[in-house]
Amino acid sequence: MDLSTLKPAKGSTQSRKRIGRGQGSGMGGTSTRGHKGAQSRSGYSKKKGFEGGQMPLQRRVPKFGFKNRNKVVSKPINLDVLQTLVDTYKVKEVTLDTLIEHGLASKNDTVKVLGRGELKAKVDVSASSFSKVAQEAIEKAGGKVTVL
Repeated sequence: MDLSTLKPAKGSTQSRKRIGRGQGSGMGGTSTRGHKGAQSRSGYSKKKGFEGGQMPLQRRVPKFGFKNRNKVVSKPINLDVLQTLVDTYKVKEVTLDTLIEHGLASKNDTVKVLGRGELKAKVDVSASSFSKVAQEAIEKAGGKVTVL
């Protein structure tokens, strides 16, 4: 052992600066907060989006229109898509799980079956809602409609 290998005992030193512990520490007085102003006071918290008194971006940008928070957006699945599922994957029953498996919907989607295209195969379909045309086409082909 020599002087070049000496180091302090484990836990005897601190890496963080101890602020506000007297003038001798070099971090006393204002405790690195500067002089006066809101940020030097205790209890100060900057409001979200505050830009130092400048008009915040969120208030500068013009707003128009109306966004309905309660609007339910359904994932549309058409009859031709159902026919493709039957042709390529030999599906007999279409449920939300089937659509998720084939990448046509995600687990939180509400699915509405629409009437574009034509359905020749007998398929049992379960979905959140159906258009009249789609419901008639599925039943005409011999399938069953189940509203979830």
